[in-house]
Amino acid sequence: MKRLRDRGRVAVVAAVAMCAVAAQPGLPGLASTARAADGSSEYAFDPQAVNIKGAESADAADQLEPGSTYRDSIEPGKKLYYRLELDDEKNAYVSATAVPALRSRVAYGDELTVTVQDGEGEECDSGQARVLPTSDYPQPLTAYASRTLGPDGDGACREAGTYYVVVERESKATFTQGAWGLELRHLSEPNLKSGMPTEADEDWSSEAPEPPSGARGKQGGAGFSNAVALETGRWTADIDPGESLFYRVPVDWGQQLFTSADLGSSQGSGIVIGAMTLAVYNPARGLVDSTGSMSYRGKQKSLSTDPAPPVDYANRFGSTADERAMRFAGWYYVRVSLNPKVGEEFGLGPHELTLSVTVDGTATGGPGYDGPAGEFDVSYNGPDQADAGAVGSDDSGRMQLIAAGGIGMGTVLMLGLGGWMLVARRRGLGRQV
Repeated sequence: MKRLRDRGRVAVVAAVAMCAVAAQPGLPGLASTARAADGSSEYAFDPQAVNIKGAESADAADQLEPGSTYRDSIEPGKKLYYRLELDDEKNAYVSATAVPALRSRVAYGDELTVTVQDGEGEECDSGQARVLPTSDYPQPLTAYASRTLGPDGDGACREAGTYYVVVERESKATFTQGAWGLELRHLSEPNLKSGMPTEADEDWSSEAPEPPSGARGKQGGAGFSNAVALETGRWTADIDPGESLFYRVPVDWGQQLFTSADLGSSQGSGIVIGAMTLAVYNPARGLVDSTGSMSYRGKQKSLSTDPAPPVDYANRFGSTADERAMRFAGWYYVRVSLNPKVGEEFGLGPHELTLSVTVDGTATGGPGYDGPAGEFDVSYNGPDQADAGAVGSDDSGRMQLIAAGGIGMGTVLMLGLGGWMLVARRRGLGRQV
């Protein structure tokens, strides 16, 4: 019995050591991600986000600062107000990401709406994200709205002053009525030094180049704030049913982004409609395109986002939503979500994901901002991306980070473990005498 007790103590200490190493800050894929009982990950909210409480009326709204991320929650049927103080020289963007609980029920038509209003209540812009028939399972919903200064120099929403962001949730009463977590991001885009291009080049290719052969492992993050960096290539990862993986890709002025995702073959039988969702967002978290129409029968299946035009400042004046979204350079986000029903039909997994990313075209000079571009520049790599990994690094780099991050705490724990074992051994010897 004594030997079993000693082994139990060692096992407990070893488990504590492993947990402590896994909890070390800055380790990609370990910190800021909570695993559910079925293996899938909760959304990773930005750890630097400021807690805020949206007001029920404009006159009580708290202010959002540019370059900051905020965390709130929103209940069904609620409308929350936040305040912006804007000048007449910069464009402003506010995104909202709503996160239904992993095992909650959502319905086709559940919707998140973001609106920017001026001080008189006139709408400047609005955006929506909704649950679609082929993707009616819990996954992050992201929408954004802006106050954009046009080329004509007049019109509504151009004056300096107080503006308001309104975030509204609509959900069917017959489905889960719990609050959705909410992540808000406010960005400011400088005006141009001179001139404002109003027409983008319409002569661009809609054919995606073939990505390089071979694939490298790269596990995605669990949210925008820890999205993992990628470059052109094929990338493999494990994804659990109900899980969403986030990646980010640098796309410069004049370049195009092409994305596709393959879900590997699985054991089992049946069919899942809308088995996987693939979505692309711009640096302000505005949706470029998404698709979730995959029907999966256990055999490898692929889906792709529609081709989008090269990044061009004048795209913001385009006629289609995907064209307008390709309005600035910077880090574009890719989200892949796997339907929980895949787990019901083909096992909990993890399932094999292959993501193909191609950045095509030669980077050109930007339009010439009158001030720092911040996140609208591919060279930006702010503090919220410090643990997202280097572009193009594979899982071996990730393991090096884990090893390096765990050395300090791991060394202390192993020394403590060694001391405990030595004491236990001496006590054992004393009892044998």
